[in-house]
Amino acid sequence: MKQVAAAVGLALMSGYAAAAGVSDDVVRIGVLTDMSGVYADVGGKGAVTAAQMAVKDFGGKVLGKRIEVVAADHKNELDDGLAIAKNWVERDKPRVDMVTELMNSQVAIGVTKYLNANNVLAIKTGASTSALTNDACNKLAIDWVYDAYAVGHGLLKEMLADGMKTFAIMVTDYGDKTDKATANDIFLSAAMVRKSGGKVFAPFVKTPPSNVDFTPYLLKLQETGAQGMLFANAGGDFVNAVKQARDFGLFTEKQEPIGLVVFDTDIKALGLDVAQGMKYVSGFYWDRDNETRDFSRKFYAQTKKMPTASQAGVYSAVTNYLKAVQAAGTDDAATVSDKMRTTRINDFFAKDGYIREDGRMVHDMYLMEVKKPLESKGEAQWDLARIKRVIKADSAFKPIAQSTCPLVKK
Repeated sequence: MKQVAAAVGLALMSGYAAAAGVSDDVVRIGVLTDMSGVYADVGGKGAVTAAQMAVKDFGGKVLGKRIEVVAADHKNELDDGLAIAKNWVERDKPRVDMVTELMNSQVAIGVTKYLNANNVLAIKTGASTSALTNDACNKLAIDWVYDAYAVGHGLLKEMLADGMKTFAIMVTDYGDKTDKATANDIFLSAAMVRKSGGKVFAPFVKTPPSNVDFTPYLLKLQETGAQGMLFANAGGDFVNAVKQARDFGLFTEKQEPIGLVVFDTDIKALGLDVAQGMKYVSGFYWDRDNETRDFSRKFYAQTKKMPTASQAGVYSAVTNYLKAVQAAGTDDAATVSDKMRTTRINDFFAKDGYIREDGRMVHDMYLMEVKKPLESKGEAQWDLARIKRVIKADSAFKPIAQSTCPLVKK
């Protein structure tokens, strides 16, 4: 009997030994992003720089082993994203241990599913989909910065509080590739408005992706007479739509522009003359406090741009991942994920943040307002917006009770 017990003990110890330590003698982090398309300024090379900065600031090593960053452009194509992920996991030696950024919802969902099935941790910072904390959730999937529910529901709720009652919504129509989770979040936000006594004009105004001429769609928005015009598109599509709306004379004292997924680089591309007064919700703003300013100026020194929420999120996610590897004594994905889920996040990006059982990293969000040109110290200094209000962490994201993640205990 003692011999059996000893054998079991040895087996458990050998299993632990196999899991402990660093696989392949290197911790390899992949940054999978859009480097050449409409989201390149939001994530892109800036996201890679953020990851590299995090590794350097961590000391370049963890558990005595080297940390390496690899990066690739998925070109907003799921097939390309999957091919890159498979190379990183199945062909490259050493293989990746964690992949982050994951701009583009379709890419984020498909690649994360593949990574999780192959014991690789995925931490999304770029895409708006909330699928990774709902039906597509997994113990090895973490959503770090924002999702469509937080920016959509939070924004419309704040606009209602400020007296805005009627809304028209422009959305990008990806056809069969449309992210159902994001679409559902927008519908939930619209339902909340109606339940609160407001009105959302239906149907939504749908535009094709990578569109050039928004005139017919802007006419439909104008015809509604809505007080709030919500642009639920992102990157280059968002910039082009808002520019044309301003040229078209769409924004007046009675009709205000509001944005669903807005980043500092979008405002910079638009210019304050065009974007002034726009409201949106963000998980990060570079000029929030001394800590955010300190990080952002270091980032600017390398990129000549202030960081977007996604890029700042990459630095935060990579740093907290490496802290978890150090604390866990291993880069085993499940062990590191468990450690991250039991450790509070306190850095320049989030204060007292935490990861729920559905993989949502919960933190404060911010209602933002783009400054008027005369209110700004200068666009060259990236003095673009102000934090109008803080949306506290526990009310910023979809309640855990509404999550459809199978890991959530009902």
